[in-house]
Amino acid sequence: MLIDIYYDLVCPWCYIGKKRMERALGERPSLRPSFRWMPFQLNPGMPRRGMDRRAYLSMKFGGEERAVQIYAVIAETARRDGLDIDLSNIERTPNTLDAHRFVRYAADKGMEASDAVDRLFEVYFKDGKDIGDPEILAAAGEAMGLDRRAILDHLASEEDVNGVQKADAAARRLGIQAVPCFVFERRYALSGAQEPKAFGPMFDMADTIGIDQMAASRSSPPG
Repeated sequence: MLIDIYYDLVCPWCYIGKKRMERALGERPSLRPSFRWMPFQLNPGMPRRGMDRRAYLSMKFGGEERAVQIYAVIAETARRDGLDIDLSNIERTPNTLDAHRFVRYAADKGMEASDAVDRLFEVYFKDGKDIGDPEILAAAGEAMGLDRRAILDHLASEEDVNGVQKADAAARRLGIQAVPCFVFERRYALSGAQEPKAFGPMFDMADTIGIDQMAASRSSPPG
C-alpha cells in the first residue's frame, strides 16, 4: 500500500497527524505500507533564513495573544496524543526549504524518510531549534549517523532546491491547499490530522486496490 504524505515540518498538525496514522496502522499489523513524504511549504514566501517568531505571529494571527490561545489548543491535543511539544520555545519561524531538502537527502543516503521527519519534528517542536539553520540540520543528521560535513555541503549548494519547489508546485496543482494530507494509492485522500479511526476506511479501499492489481498482474499472460 502506497501512502503519499503531504506535509510541512513547521506544521504541528502534521506531527499530530503522523502520530495518529501510526496508531491506526498499529491496529492493522497485516498492512505493509510504503510512504512517500511530499514537500509542501505553508509559508513559501518566507525569507530563506526565516524570521523572528513574534513578528511572524503578529503577521499570521494579528498578535501574540491570539497565537497563544490557538497554540494552547494544539499543545493540549498533542499531549493527548502522547507528543511532547513546547511551542513557547520557538524563537524563529524558519523557511522549510532546506529542512525538506534534508529529509530527501537523508532518504537518498539510505535513511528512512519517516525517521528524518520525526527527528526534525522533535528538534523544532520539542527543542525549539531553528530547522532552517544548516548547522541545526547537520547536527540532526549527525545524530542519525549521517556525515555532518556532507550535509552542510549539500545544503550550501543549490542541489534539489528545484526538486522541492517542483514537488510543492505539483501538490498545489493537485488541489492540496493545507497539510497534512494523506493520499492512498494515488486515489483516496484524507485531509487533516484526523482521529485514527478515520484511517480505517482508507486502508480498506487502498488495500482492495492493491489486491486487485496483484490479481490482474498474476492473470496477465507473459509478454
